[in-house]
Amino acid sequence: MKNQVSATNAALDLIKTLQAEYGPIMFHQSGGCCDGSSPMCYAQGDFIVGDNDVCLGEIGGAPVYISASQYDVWKHTELIIDVVPGRGGMFSLDNGREVRFLTRSKICVVDTTISAAK
Repeated sequence: MKNQVSATNAALDLIKTLQAEYGPIMFHQSGGCCDGSSPMCYAQGDFIVGDNDVCLGEIGGAPVYISASQYDVWKHTELIIDVVPGRGGMFSLDNGREVRFLTRSKICVVDTTISAAK
């Protein structure tokens, strides 16, 4: 599995805090209207990962998933999980802490050169 997700130091610090409080956690990249494109953070087992969800990798020991339809759009992008001031998504573990997770992105370079036939 290629890791297509990374985290800033601030995000890793918040992940450690949440893990100390809730145990193992996981993320699902939201695509809903209410929380925009916030990465939603859950205690492992509190969110059912679907058969079509794609695991992008892990940050701070927490797996990060995205729906297959979103992955199709973002597959050439590295997602960077950061922390900014604000309120987390309604059901996300970062809610009520005056900081929230935020997804930033970086386009991955895709090698489009084709080897000449011998």
